[in-house]
Amino acid sequence: MFLFILKAMLSGLLVAAISTLARRYPGWGGLIASLPLVSLLSMVWLYGETRDAESVARLSWGAFWFILPSMPMFLLIPALLRSGVGFFATMMIACLATILLYAAMSWMAPRLGITL
Repeated sequence: MFLFILKAMLSGLLVAAISTLARRYPGWGGLIASLPLVSLLSMVWLYGETRDAESVARLSWGAFWFILPSMPMFLLIPALLRSGVGFFATMMIACLATILLYAAMSWMAPRLGITL
């Protein structure tokens, strides 16, 4: 349980630091937010708990293929906000679109020979 709390605290601190930095320096906040820090932390936690490099490789492979359907969200959010759509509506639309794209990737991947 202690390890879970430690992981949650470190991961939460990372998100808090990024949002704090982004208030003053949006570009730098965006740069750090775009880094695959959550993926890397997840790989470190997974390897630390299992010592299984193959599990880490599978996690990395899956992360790569699911990054692709999440990318349009980063274009959709500014487009909606700048067109006058409210913040919470924008977030709901962006999340719904991303969920649909994730579902499409989950459906398409096996048909393309991609094992997730």
